[in-house]
Amino acid sequence: MTSLYLECNAGISGDMTVAALLDLGADENLLRNVLNSMPAEGFFVEISRVKKGGIDCCDFCVVLDSAHENHDHDMEYLHGHEHVHVCNEDAGHSHTHSHSENVEHGHSHSENAEHTHSHQEEAHHHAHHHEHRGMAEITKIIEQTQMTENARSLALKIFQILAKAEAKAHATDINQVHFHEVGAIDSIVDIIAVAVCIDNLGIKNVIVPKLCEGTGTVRCQHGILSIPVPATANIMETYHLAVEIMDVQGEFVTPTGAAIVAALRTSDQLPKQFVIKKIGLGAGKRTYERPSILRAVLIEEKHSDNMDENVKTKKYINNDTFVGDISEEGLIFKLETNIDDCSGEVLGYTMERLFEAGARDVHYFPVYMKKNRPGWQLNVICEEEKIAQLEQIIFEETTTIGIRRFRVERSVLGRNVEKVQTPYGDALVKICHLGDETKIYPEYESVVKICKEYKLPYQEIYDIVRDSYKTTH
Repeated sequence: MTSLYLECNAGISGDMTVAALLDLGADENLLRNVLNSMPAEGFFVEISRVKKGGIDCCDFCVVLDSAHENHDHDMEYLHGHEHVHVCNEDAGHSHTHSHSENVEHGHSHSENAEHTHSHQEEAHHHAHHHEHRGMAEITKIIEQTQMTENARSLALKIFQILAKAEAKAHATDINQVHFHEVGAIDSIVDIIAVAVCIDNLGIKNVIVPKLCEGTGTVRCQHGILSIPVPATANIMETYHLAVEIMDVQGEFVTPTGAAIVAALRTSDQLPKQFVIKKIGLGAGKRTYERPSILRAVLIEEKHSDNMDENVKTKKYINNDTFVGDISEEGLIFKLETNIDDCSGEVLGYTMERLFEAGARDVHYFPVYMKKNRPGWQLNVICEEEKIAQLEQIIFEETTTIGIRRFRVERSVLGRNVEKVQTPYGDALVKICHLGDETKIYPEYESVVKICKEYKLPYQEIYDIVRDSYKTTH
């Protein structure tokens, strides 16, 4: 199975992610066409090659015109009123960045001797007056941009995560969060670009073991704030992102970077063995002690070759009777939790979300818990790469505070799905093999479709589908 591994040893931001995905092979022309369709003005993108620590990397830069330039304050949260924004560059700990540098945290900040930035252009004082964009306006822009529905859904998901983190930081409603117009432009571009690239590459599984963050403080509109800034920290908390604090001054993980990880990650565990299929390197705009590079790696899990072949791929009874494959199909995970204060409606909706997210099976049944309290045991069967995403859904939708996780081995019959012609049209049947015996199971959805169309009983159509297969094989 192919997965995307994001190695965030030097942090992650929106532009770094786009650059790494482009370097990995995402279609640049497709991306430009999508961005050109955005109902927004005042920007263009530059895609180039740069050196970071002597390493050749791809660079993705959102360049804003003079009327929209944000000077590294692209996710400024405002309290619904006009604000004069002042950026003061001083001496001290500094790092360079271009116009589209993604600090992205939901605060304006003026740099001082504790944590300062040097721009690529002459340092100066400046003031800006802009309109502000809320989630409704940003959602409208994303919805009117020409891209696939899958990419659009992902872009909206990332922005929702970001907006919720900002709302929590300021104790307000998500619909009351307003992003500085400047920040909204390049942040929207970055987020749409990430969604388009992920969709274009066909990536379904994303592994992010940890985020590496720096230390120090940022002087913001609201005072001196510690790194990670509140919005980033909120995302780390809500989505249980593993964090390693490096002994390096500076902000390495931006809120947009954290939101991208929260939206994409399906697992935090690398396979024990894998082969590297392709590598993409995305450059950050700042200069730190550690080169600002995000590495995106397409990997394919590799199983150990020194296992006994019969153990690795098949299971036998009495040493000679073949039962079924137990390789990738046979190794599976079970998630289990007991819940005593959830309604049936909550469990029903949770089941729907789990199936939509890729669970192999979901079921729950009544149990008696401590103090003889009636409750429910929820069980989920899934692949390893789905664990983090499915556990997140369980924590979000139910009142559980703990989930048990088991690696289990199954005996799985060899099976395939075939189409069969019936007097009422085509239907699908699942064919399972047990030695020389063949088992035939008409697929539920196919049977129901015919039943509804011809208003016939389920069992009657089930038998017709099964008999139709037998007569043609």
